[in-house]
Amino acid sequence: MSQAGMLYVVATPIGNMGDISARAREILAGAGVVAAEDTRHSAQLLRELGLKRPLLSLHEHNERARAVELVQRMRGGENVALISDAGTPLVSDPGYQLLRAALAAGIVVSPVPGPCAAIAALSAAGLASDRFGFEGFLPARATARRRRLAELAAEPRTLVFYEAPHRLAASLADLAQACGATRRACVARELTKRHESFYRGSLAELAELAGRDPDLARGESVIVVEGAGPAPAGAGRLDEMLGVLLHYLPPSAAAAAASKLAGVRRNEAYARALELAAARPGDSA
Repeated sequence: MSQAGMLYVVATPIGNMGDISARAREILAGAGVVAAEDTRHSAQLLRELGLKRPLLSLHEHNERARAVELVQRMRGGENVALISDAGTPLVSDPGYQLLRAALAAGIVVSPVPGPCAAIAALSAAGLASDRFGFEGFLPARATARRRRLAELAAEPRTLVFYEAPHRLAASLADLAQACGATRRACVARELTKRHESFYRGSLAELAELAGRDPDLARGESVIVVEGAGPAPAGAGRLDEMLGVLLHYLPPSAAAAAASKLAGVRRNEAYARALELAAARPGDSA
């Protein structure tokens, strides 16, 4: 029986082709097949690297079926290289179903690390990077986005988001509303490319800039947001936070977030949330 192949999770450049690693090039050159999010995009990448390898599409609409096929090929001895359109596969990109299927089949999985937009933006944003949370893309619908941001408002770690160009201004405005207008943030765009840009300031300043500067809406962006600092306790502060949170969350979830921000016990915050919700039931729905 032939020895099984391996699955390589290969990071590729997010803009600058000089960021391809020697190992990534070697793995791609020797792969039996390259599983790619968009084969047209990846064919161009391989051409620029001077490589000719078979390509097979793997995206959110066909990943489950492709995983079965690719696992069979690896069992037969082929090595598979998984790439996304740019950056590290599985980080807000397809590949998870294939990875799980490969592991379940006993296939060896090996990462080939390299570029990642989230890490690149975080490293140069000018905000704390020792502890951070990666959120990927926020919900596209405004109600769901604001609900998620209300849940994250008390998070003390630096937060990293991806955002599409047509939603950037709205997301920054919602971030300013949920996290506070003065919270520091950075928007990074065109990372590693010729027009790489970093916009730093308060969330209110960045939201205002996004509303009037069309350059911010050119290509996907990474938003890096300062974590929440300790907040003073007190009934007035608690009521102020609950007044905002109850617009987007049920009382239990609003109380959980507010208790962390205000430094009060959760049961105390919950009792007050119920009182406020009862006084204005339309807002807590």
